[in-house]
Amino acid sequence: MQSFEKPLRPEEEKQYLQMYRAGDLSARDKLIEHNLRLVAHIVKKYQSPDRDQDDLISIGTIGLIKAVGTFDEKRGGRLATYAARCIDNELLMMLRQEKKLLREVSLYEPIGTDQEGNHISLMDILCTEEPEIIEQYIYKYYLKGLDQAVDALGQGRDREVILMRYGLKGYRPHTQKEVALIMGISRSYVSRIEKRALNKIRECYV
Repeated sequence: MQSFEKPLRPEEEKQYLQMYRAGDLSARDKLIEHNLRLVAHIVKKYQSPDRDQDDLISIGTIGLIKAVGTFDEKRGGRLATYAARCIDNELLMMLRQEKKLLREVSLYEPIGTDQEGNHISLMDILCTEEPEIIEQYIYKYYLKGLDQAVDALGQGRDREVILMRYGLKGYRPHTQKEVALIMGISRSYVSRIEKRALNKIRECYV
């Protein structure tokens, strides 16, 4: 079971916010780390058998990072209250994108060809006795969009981390620790790169 840092006391939170506003990025990291427990708590209501918890945590963390960057302590209230809304919004946006992509898969849209070169749509194979064929075509549809989004990351570390973390384009899936060892950087830095890259990928679906 993953352990998280305890929430900061109000005076500690205020201090780190002031340090971050003054340009101390390590203070921002502290604010994020001590609120990851909140992310884990919120993603529970979005869990389902077909969603990976780590993916939900990554998306929720994007919301947390945005919250830390835009929180205005002068308006009063705690960062956690504001962050909870941002995390929720990020996860809800993911759900809307999922529904949007499902709507875009037209039953009559050509998604491949048969052995004779004729176009095949989902409607053509809905009555097949092999349901896994339908799943294969839908998988290819999403994989094509994902490939384009990953390619849009360029040739830097963002793309390399995503390829290794999620086993894309011939790579096998690696843990953040394994990626850190391969690239010669810290695991926390890998985590930040991954979150940044996932954010960029999400923007390709907006």
